[in-house]
Amino acid sequence: MRTANPSRATLDKATDENFPVAPFFLPRAWRDDLMAVYGFARLVDDIGDGDLAPGGADARHLGVAAADADDRLVMLDAFEADLRRVFDGTPRHPLLTALQPTVRRCALTPEPFLGLIAANRQDQRVRRYETYEDLLAYCELSANPVGRLVLGITGTTSPERVRRSDAICTALQIVEHLQDVKEDLGRDRIYLPAEDMSRFHVTQADLAVPTGSASVRALVAFEAERAGSLLNEGTPLVGSVHGRLKLLLAGFVAGGRAALDAVAAAGHDVLPGPPKPTKARLMREVGAVLRRARREG
Repeated sequence: MRTANPSRATLDKATDENFPVAPFFLPRAWRDDLMAVYGFARLVDDIGDGDLAPGGADARHLGVAAADADDRLVMLDAFEADLRRVFDGTPRHPLLTALQPTVRRCALTPEPFLGLIAANRQDQRVRRYETYEDLLAYCELSANPVGRLVLGITGTTSPERVRRSDAICTALQIVEHLQDVKEDLGRDRIYLPAEDMSRFHVTQADLAVPTGSASVRALVAFEAERAGSLLNEGTPLVGSVHGRLKLLLAGFVAGGRAALDAVAAAGHDVLPGPPKPTKARLMREVGAVLRRARREG
C-alpha cells in the first residue's frame, strides 16, 4: 500500500495560512527559499502538536525508534540534531535536506531555527501563560524567528526592520491563538494570559462551551486590539522595502488585519470555530496596507 509523502503533506499546509507563504509574483529563488523555511517551521510545529503524517516516516528519517515516535520531546531532540547537520554535515530528513541550499545561499544562522524548536519544547512543558509579557516572550521564540528568516532570505536585515518584523510576527501569532482558542484548549493549552482572563472574569470552563459568553467575547476583543496595535507598529516595515518584497510584506500584514476583521465580524466569538478571512477581504487589506505605506513613505 502506498503511504503519503510526509514532506508533501507538510508543505501542502501552506494553503491554510492567513497569508501567502510564497506567492507566485516573487522571484523563483525567493519562493524556493521561503518554502524551504516554511517546511521547517511547519514540520517542527507538527512535531510539537503531534500532527505528523501517519506511518512514522518522519521518525525514521530522524533516526528515532518506532517506540519513541510519539514522544514529542524525543522527536524534537532528534530534529534539532538533524538541523545542526544542515550547518555542518548532511541532514537526514528530506525537508532539512531541502533547507540546506537556502541556508548556504542566504548565509542563515542556526539561531532562528533553534528558537522555533525551543518554542515547541516549551509547548510540551508550559500550557498556560500568566501575563501578557510571558506570552510575548513565547512569541519571541515561536513567531519572530520567521520574520527574521524572511529578512535574511531577501537580504534586507537591519535593526529597525527586525524590530518592525518582530511586532508583525508577534501580532500574527496572537491572531492565530485567538482563532484557535477551542483547538488549543483541546490540546490543553491556553494562550490567553491568565491575568486577562481574571480581569474579564473568564474561566477555562467558559472556553470549553460551543459559543462564547459576553465575557469571553470581551476578552477576545481586548486581545485582538492588542494584536492590531502591534500590526500598526510593524506596518512601516512595508514602506521600508521596494518591489515585490513590499507586496509580500503587505500580504503578511494584510493577512493579520483580514483575520482580525473576520474575528470582529464573528462578534469576537471564536469558540464555534476559527473565523477565517475571505480572499476578497485579504486583497482589500493588501491595497489598504500599500496605500498606507505610500503615505508614510
